[in-house]
Amino acid sequence: MKTSKRQFMLTAAAIGLLAMATTSVQAQTWPQRPIRVVVTFAPGGSSDIVARLIQPGLQEKLGQPVIVENKPGGGSTIGGYEVAKAAPDGYTLLLSNTAPISISPFMLDKPTYDPIKSFTHIAYIGSVPNVFVVHPSVPARTLPELVKWIKVQSKPVNYGSGGVGSIGHIVGEMFKQQQGLNMEHVPYRGSGPMHSDLLGGTLQFAVDTLTQNVPYMKDKRLNGLAVTSRARMPLAPDVPTVGEAGFATLLAENFLGVSAPAGVPQEVIDKVHKAVSEVIMQPTILKRFEEMGIAVDKMSQPEFAAFVDKQVADWGPAVKATGAKLN
Repeated sequence: MKTSKRQFMLTAAAIGLLAMATTSVQAQTWPQRPIRVVVTFAPGGSSDIVARLIQPGLQEKLGQPVIVENKPGGGSTIGGYEVAKAAPDGYTLLLSNTAPISISPFMLDKPTYDPIKSFTHIAYIGSVPNVFVVHPSVPARTLPELVKWIKVQSKPVNYGSGGVGSIGHIVGEMFKQQQGLNMEHVPYRGSGPMHSDLLGGTLQFAVDTLTQNVPYMKDKRLNGLAVTSRARMPLAPDVPTVGEAGFATLLAENFLGVSAPAGVPQEVIDKVHKAVSEVIMQPTILKRFEEMGIAVDKMSQPEFAAFVDKQVADWGPAVKATGAKLN
């Protein structure tokens, strides 16, 4: 019995050491096959555009195909959960943003993942504000004028966003509550589908990412009333900030980054961080981001993780205060 027990313990130890060695070798030789980047919104939104912009550069840096997969729905929690439950081997990544990390988990009675513990937040890309935009039929050219117009309507005014749990949804709910407005949220599966109704006039206004609204604002098909950033955006210099408009509490910027399931090896973290950081600083990418209104910044991996911690701490109470829920 003693000999058998000793042999069992030696065998178990050997298996453990072999597993550790195998994991180490896999990490050092990663990647050996295609990598998925999950986007939590439908094609056409800022997250999708950013993922596809950095895709070729990541392929070149990592030496493997990078496949962008759109997994919209559930206020971004469907895509978020898919990554959270994936194997922590670096082959499934998340184009992380404010919705699945800082907002949607707080709209569920029983969250399917933890925005901090379920992920390794690897690389920061940048941030982009939202904008209040109205159809030209709405007689408002400023945010205070929009408030006055909504208050005299006999029916609830519909406002759109890129989806339940999007930053536009929550900012819209904050606007509604703080001003005591009769408004009804109309969620869409991304900004692309929403613009069909907004441009057609069946949707009266929206709180949406600045990026995809600028072309419509330039040709006067939509009117921008205020951006949710601290300073005016070079992409839309004539549009005041929410602070300038007298609504400083609506300050909100959607961050963009790359995250992975919790527990990925450090070697993988380092490679992904290095690749993303180098790609987003390429002149052609920087120029495209500038055109999109995305403010790029450098962060180390620990700095990005701390940034996400603060985002979650700041947004959690704000989201709960709106009473918004994911069905």
